[in-house]
Formats: sequence, C-alpha cells, structure tokens
Amino acid sequence: MIQSLIYVAIILTIFAIGYLVRVFELSSSLKGDKPYEVTEKDNRLMSKIMLTFLFVFFAFVIWNLIEYLPLMLPESASEHGVGLDWLFNFNMAIIFFVFTITHILLFYFSYKYYGRKGNIATYFTHSNKLEMIWTIIPATVLAVIIIFGLKAWNKITEPASKEAIVIQLYSKQFDWTARYAGKDNELGASNYKLITEENTLGMDIKDSKGADDIIVKNEFHIPVNKEIEFKLNAREVIHSAFLPHFRAQMNCVPGMTTMLHFTPIITTAEMRTKPYVIELMKGINEARAKRGEKPEEFNYILLCNKICGNSHYNMQMTVIVESEADYKKWLKSKKPYFKK
Repeated sequence: MIQSLIYVAIILTIFAIGYLVRVFELSSSLKGDKPYEVTEKDNRLMSKIMLTFLFVFFAFVIWNLIEYLPLMLPESASEHGVGLDWLFNFNMAIIFFVFTITHILLFYFSYKYYGRKGNIATYFTHSNKLEMIWTIIPATVLAVIIIFGLKAWNKITEPASKEAIVIQLYSKQFDWTARYAGKDNELGASNYKLITEENTLGMDIKDSKGADDIIVKNEFHIPVNKEIEFKLNAREVIHSAFLPHFRAQMNCVPGMTTMLHFTPIITTAEMRTKPYVIELMKGINEARAKRGEKPEEFNYILLCNKICGNSHYNMQMTVIVESEADYKKWLKSKKPYFKK
C-alpha cells in the first residue's frame, strides 16, 4: 500500500512540475519575453554553476577515494601479485592525473569563456606544436605502461621451476577436482576415453607415474612460500580457473592442458588476522545471521570465471594456504587414488 502511494506521489509530482513549467512559459509570453532565448546573463549564471560544480564534483571524488579505496584491491596473497598490483596502481595514478587535469580545464574554460555578445573564438586549422604535444606525450606514457606490462606478463607466463609442486585442476560442470602429482612430482597420464563414474579424471592405471597421484575435492591445500604449478583441464566446455586473491586466472579448455603458476606468500591463518578481512567477515556474518545461517571464516577460493551453464555459481573450491609442515602433514593423511 505504502509503495503504491509513493508511486502515485512521484507521478503527481512530475505532472505538477510539468504544469509549473507551462505556467512559466505562458507568463513569459504575456510579458513579451522569449523563454527559449539564451541571454548573456543566462550564460554567466551557467558558468558560475559550472565552476561550483567543479569543486563539488572533486570533493565527491576525494570522498569516494577515502571511503572506498581501501576496499578496491585487497592485499595480494601471491608473490607475482604484488607486482601486478603495483602495475594496476601505476595505471590508475596516470588515469587519475589525466582525469583531474582534463576536468579542471573543462569546467574552468566553461567558466572563463562563457558566451558573450561580440565574443568570437579564435579559429585556426592546424598547429604542428599541438600535434607533436598530444602525439609524443601519450605515446611515451603508453610505451612505459607497455614495457612494465610486458615485464609482468613474461614473469607470469614463463615456465615454472623444476622444484614447483605440480597440481592438476580439473573442471567440469559444475565442480572442481584437484590432483596432486605425489612424491615423484609427475602427474600420471589420463585420457577422456577412460572416464568412468569411478575414474572421473580418466587416469591411466597402466602409467606408473600416476600410482602415487592423490585426488581431492571440496578443498585443496598448498604450502606458503613454495611455487605451485597448476595444470588445467576441462571436460566438456571452456571453464576458467580464477584465484582472485592470488591474482591468477587461466582458461581451462577441453582437449588441451593450460598452465599457470604462482608462489603464495600469506597463509590462510595470517590473512584472517588482517583488519580489513576481519571487518569484511563481520559484515558478511551479520548478513548471514539475519538469514538464519551459520557464521563462516575467511578462506581463499577457486572460482570459475566463465559462465559455463545453469549451475556455474556452484563452481567453487576452497584453497588453504598453510606452513610447509602443516601441508606435508595434510598431504600424508591422503591416500593415492589407486590405493584406496
């Protein structure tokens, strides 16, 4: 009922404003005024409003930065992610600088050069100096960004070290499975023709390299400060392995193996003690309590970043980063798949 009354009030307000505008137009016509003719006085007023808007607008921008910037890009939990965050902030600093300069000039020029009678703008067809300025400066800035970007990209895409722990992330509609390479750090062969209800990854039982492979679901563990190499596969459609806290993402493509690697630098337990994480989880758990749900702890997460079907939102897997000792203890508690 209240909502209907609000809609009615809004509609009546719109009609009232329309009639007031019409009354103003009729009264102006009776006075001999031309309501649609823009005068120098109108231009002067608008120029002052534009200048006022400049200060109000930037006050709002600064408030947004103070209020939301700490929440914009949470701390990276991987070694390479620190460099990516720096590159992102570097780009944002350049964008904000250009944004500030152009908007100050835009509103200041609107104030200074408002329309006056007899005031004619200077017209010229070409300026070599201006052409050089707005070609060389952007080209130089873009070259710097590209160089830094290529450096970061090469670091991400270069082959993993031989000491890296090898883990397969297998995606299918609509879940993830992780397979550890075992003591030999080599994954056994697999083939889609071998997939059965029991052997969901199509592992080849004849390949001795797969004898010590360990399969886990729901969550997987990795040690802190150790390089992890992920080999990514998909069963039926393209999925995307997205680990946002580690600044890592790669497509999982049926029929081929893609890869990514990173070194985690913050354990799950350490991340849970971060002030912004505590504040974030407090808000989440308050909302869960209102829905009658149990509170939850912060966890790193593996997501699918491709809309792969109706239950795409279910493709989540918890990632636990822990000390090397705890990781080895956890891994030791798991049995190789073919020795169950």
